[in-house]
Formats: sequence, structure tokens, C-alpha cells
Amino acid sequence: MGIFDLFSKRQRRARGEVPDVYVYDHLPDPLRVQIVHIIQDAFGKDQYHMGQAFTSQAYDYVNKTLCREYGVFELTKRPSSAQESIFNFFLQEESVERALDVVELSFKVITRHIAGNQEYQYHTSRQIEPAEAVAELNERFKEHGVGFQFESGELIRVDSEFLHSEAVKPALTVLHGKGFSGANEEFLSAHEHYRHGRHKECLVDCLKAFESTIKAICKSRGWTYQPTDTAKNLIAICFTNGLIPAYLDSQFASLRALLESGVPTIRNKNGGHGQGADPIAVPEYIARYALNLTATSSLFLVEAHNAKAK
Repeated sequence: MGIFDLFSKRQRRARGEVPDVYVYDHLPDPLRVQIVHIIQDAFGKDQYHMGQAFTSQAYDYVNKTLCREYGVFELTKRPSSAQESIFNFFLQEESVERALDVVELSFKVITRHIAGNQEYQYHTSRQIEPAEAVAELNERFKEHGVGFQFESGELIRVDSEFLHSEAVKPALTVLHGKGFSGANEEFLSAHEHYRHGRHKECLVDCLKAFESTIKAICKSRGWTYQPTDTAKNLIAICFTNGLIPAYLDSQFASLRALLESGVPTIRNKNGGHGQGADPIAVPEYIARYALNLTATSSLFLVEAHNAKAK
């Protein structure tokens, strides 16, 4: 059905009653209800006269997965169906993280199982296509000022809409391409650690993603490198082989310094070595900076690689 710009919405915007700061620890009830509508429309309804139960199986998968992971037999008491169990749990659950589990798992089903599955689509009646469902979900998050977006099959925490749209999302797109699956997986893992407040682990996976990106470029181009090469060595290989045009050397001198001292240094000083007698607490803003720096640096290198003839 999409999103309608209702009169009441326009009036709230005119009065300045729109969220200007993202929140992460609250899912408003109207947002939860809207998400239920999106999932229902995307999962669709079974065409029972054809003897199929595709939608029921999809809900059953989500329900059983959550029950198994939480170590319970039921999400809610005496539900009449898996669908009812999932939605009642989602609407009532106080833990935002667990509520987001429902969102992420449901949209994984939408994007990985329903999208492109002609048999599922033939045997069910649906009101919205998978891509439209994801677009509406992300727009609803923005509408309510909730700082999450569903990208590349996972929920990603968003701290700045500009950085997300200009750096993180494009980086996820290019890393989703052929040859960069390892880097993409590590970058998504870094986001997952960040979302759950595991900031040291976030830094470690940022560096892994950055190094894997360069190794993938080197492998694609046949450049010699060692599996144990550090980020500094890998960056030197990129410059030596002219990934950045020679005539831009002076302009990119500062970029080289940034790449060499950015993500690797942050990780080494905060997350990569023994912490000694006193535990090291990595602040959230350091983890956020590392994520954004990893995104912009990886995006730059992959775009330079794609633009350079082999």
C-alpha cells in the first residue's frame, strides 16, 4: 500500500513536531503496529484451495527460530497460530532488542525466502513486494525517529542519516558485490557488535573488513600480498600499484596518512591487543567513528578499483 502523507502528518511537520534525534531504546506502539501491517502484507495469505501453506510455514519458521534461540516453548501463552504468537510477542515485548529480533528475522524471510521465490508468490496473495516492504520499514523507522535501517539482510544502527546514506549504505552495496563477501560479512558483524554495545569487538571487525577489502582488490588484480599482511602493508601495495593515479599523489598524500593511521590505529590502540591489568572501555563515539571511517575508506578503495582498468 505504501506510505500516505496524511493531513495530520503535514500539520505536525509544519509545527516542527518531528523527531530530530534518533532513539534506540524505544519502539513506539504505532511503529510496532505499522511493522505488523508491513509483515502481514509481505508474507501474504495462503491460497488454501490449492492445498499449499507457504505463509503458514514462513510464520512457523520465525516462531520456532525465536523459541529455540530464547530457550522457550512458546513466545506467548496458548497462541492460536504461529502468526498470532509472533505478533502478540512483538507488540508486548518490553526488550527493544528482542522486538528488533522479530523485525530482523521476519525481513530476512521476506528478502531471502519470499523475494524471487516464484512458487511462494504463485501460491499466496500478497499486498506488497519484498523491496517495497523494506523501503516502507526503513521509512517508518525514520518517521518515528528510531535509529535503525534494514540493509543487506540485517538491521543496522544509524547515527547520522547523512553518513548512512552517503557512506554506510553505498559501502554495503559495493561490498555486496562479487569477491567482497568476506569484507561484507565482517562489516555487518562490526555493525552488529556496535548495535549491542560491544565496542571492542566492533573495532576488531572494522579492521578485518578494511583489510579484507584490500585483499579482495589485490586478489582481483593479481597483486602479490601475504595473508598475514597488516593494513599498513596492504595500503602500501595499493599505492605502489597505482590504485590511485600517480598525478593525484600530492592531493592524496593526506588520504594516505588518514588510511594508514585511521582504522588500524583506532583498532590497535583500543581493541586489538591485551588490555593489561586495567580493562579498557572503548567509548561508543570511538566505535561509531571507526565504523564510519571503515565505510568511507572501503567505499573509496572499491570505487577506485572499479574505475581503474585492469
